[in-house]
Amino acid sequence: MRGSGRCHASLFPLPPVALPLPNTLGLLTMRLLLTLGVLCAAALPAQQPAPIRGFPADALGTELRVENAARAVPNPDSVRVAIRLLSAIPHEAGTERSHHVAETILARFRSWGLDARIEQFEALMPRPVSRTLELVGPEHYVAVLKEPGIPEDSTSGQSDQLPTFNAYSPDGDVTGDLVYVNYGVPADYKVLDSLGVSVKGKIVIARYGESWRGIKVKVAAEHGAIGCIIYSDPRDDGYFVKDVYPKGPMRPGAGVQRGSVMDMPLYPGDPLSPGWASVPGDPHRLTMAEATTIEKIPVLPISYDDALPLLRNLGGAVPPEAWRGALPITYHVGAGPARVHLAVSFDWKTRPLYDVIATIPGATDPDQWVIYGNHHDAWVNGAEDPISGQVALEETARSLAALLKTGWRPARTIVFAAWDGEEWGLLGSTEWAERHAAELEQKAVVYYNSDTNEAGWLDAEGSHSLEAFVEQVARDIRDPVSGKSVLEARAAHQRPAGDSAADSLFHLGALGSGSDYSSFIDHLAVASVNTGYSGATPAGIYHSVYDSYTFYDRFLDPTFAYGVTEAQTMATAVLRMADAPVLPFQFSRAAKTYRGYLDEIDKQAARSPSLAGLDLSAVRDALARLDTAAAQYDRLADSVAAAATAGLARRRPALAALNQTLARAERALSDTAGLPRRPWYRNLVYAPGFYTGYGVKTMPGIREAVDQERLDEARAEAARVAAAVDRYTAAVRQAAGQLAAVLAH
Repeated sequence: MRGSGRCHASLFPLPPVALPLPNTLGLLTMRLLLTLGVLCAAALPAQQPAPIRGFPADALGTELRVENAARAVPNPDSVRVAIRLLSAIPHEAGTERSHHVAETILARFRSWGLDARIEQFEALMPRPVSRTLELVGPEHYVAVLKEPGIPEDSTSGQSDQLPTFNAYSPDGDVTGDLVYVNYGVPADYKVLDSLGVSVKGKIVIARYGESWRGIKVKVAAEHGAIGCIIYSDPRDDGYFVKDVYPKGPMRPGAGVQRGSVMDMPLYPGDPLSPGWASVPGDPHRLTMAEATTIEKIPVLPISYDDALPLLRNLGGAVPPEAWRGALPITYHVGAGPARVHLAVSFDWKTRPLYDVIATIPGATDPDQWVIYGNHHDAWVNGAEDPISGQVALEETARSLAALLKTGWRPARTIVFAAWDGEEWGLLGSTEWAERHAAELEQKAVVYYNSDTNEAGWLDAEGSHSLEAFVEQVARDIRDPVSGKSVLEARAAHQRPAGDSAADSLFHLGALGSGSDYSSFIDHLAVASVNTGYSGATPAGIYHSVYDSYTFYDRFLDPTFAYGVTEAQTMATAVLRMADAPVLPFQFSRAAKTYRGYLDEIDKQAARSPSLAGLDLSAVRDALARLDTAAAQYDRLADSVAAAATAGLARRRPALAALNQTLARAERALSDTAGLPRRPWYRNLVYAPGFYTGYGVKTMPGIREAVDQERLDEARAEAARVAAAVDRYTAAVRQAAGQLAAVLAH
């Protein structure tokens, strides 16, 4: 706790009986906490605790004591040691080094007394055999394609680091004139068309940013390009922003961003087993020719040092100012006279995946699962991505393991998952979710996800039925720098300077893809939330050898305080969802958000004469019905605070039925037919865009039909969304009836 000279009764409430604290805190710490509780109780008048969704007022004291005990466990030293341990070696998926990290995590879970195991899968994970990039005219240059070690960073020069490459590029050997395509998104090709420049038969060079890297390759291929090069421009994450590493936090000239270019908007996971789990010996996997997520043209990532000779030799038009980076040249689009030779080949092997799963069985509702996952594989050492998030998950697990030693048991089952293969295309989480799909359909209450974590402010995206829940969690966690709640710190950060009247309401962002929540929200329609802290320091080491413990310690969270904060945030979220007598969903904000999505689509359609016949009134009417049902349910849910815990316990069968309805309500938003041309994506409200990659498209069936001006498809998708909203409304109405019956007795 940060010293402020004030006594915080809410942080150290006096328990009515001595609550044994975790052994890791030690007897002195336990006595200190209890003493502070006595002093605060003596110094301050009793205050009514802030309400917590799903809990009666008479249960708040017990819940807060459990939460405070859990939040006392994570500490900066534990975070520091664990990040250093797990990022000590490169550990990309499919290697024995990744297996070693998985076994280390397994041993840590078990050392805390948790029931843990490894579930093994396999997936196609091709590693590079050869990589060649050379400028063959008008001058000759051979790209280095290697990141050098830095003396100040002891792990940056390790010999077993993965080469710089893009996973799921096909083999290829092509030579052609070069064209600069800016970020390589669809809008950039419209600019090229206006300049009279075609990429057909050419090799394109695009800079990282503004879109997921796989989209750059897909769009280039659709326009007839024969190869793609992706580089990091110093304007985006190099010296234009701040000093480069090791002096500063930005990408040095030889730094390269590795990454997958799998066409994940079609489906994530093993390219050879879409929709089912790939386990060792699976005879049903597709052939390479049948795998649609492998890109069509060869691609290679390079540094801006390697990009400079290529771009310097381009001629043709000077592009618009927004296209110009920060290299010391005049940017041109080509085509030519720069001509390049690009050749890549891969081994196309299937390799193992190791998911680490730890479980705390529920005492009263074991068949309702609260799941929290973070991946453990990295492109190289991965101190920030993903180890910072993985360690926060482990600190959360350690907190709850310590509670178990006090005699506490969660009402619902808690599952911790350390996923493998996320970097390649969400492999481990997708295969696990596909294997357990039937169980998850019946049992999953929520999926929490984290990935990277650093100093800064709370980022949170997810299902909007959880917006009010996440807001309350943020209200009750302290920001380690300001001492305010992380909710207040976030609002202050987002508010324009000097504008005290600006909207500071909490809004949960929508989820697309890009991390392991995708299988849960997009495929299985399990209510999901993704969290992490970030934003204090810009960084240019993403997916490079410089994502190291040394870099993290110097620039991203030097005190390791935000690793503690993320663990406290997630421990609180897990505990509340596991123990709330009534699951803390809230539907009015979801209804309002969905109306906003429809308004956006309606305005976009109104600008296109070809969509003049599009009528979205069926969706609007369905949302009005949801509004009414949500308001009715939320009024009843607000009255849970006045109920008696003992009375609810006597109505356990009815309460269990209510919670089952609430847990499965989100499933109503899915359709087993999936989205047009990509049936793996079943959620009709949230999905990554076909041309945005990670970026979300809300009400994607309608929105993307409007994007493409497909009137008949937009009408059909509107009918499906209206039906899904009505199914959702029916679930909310059912829950309202069940809750009314529970509260009436």
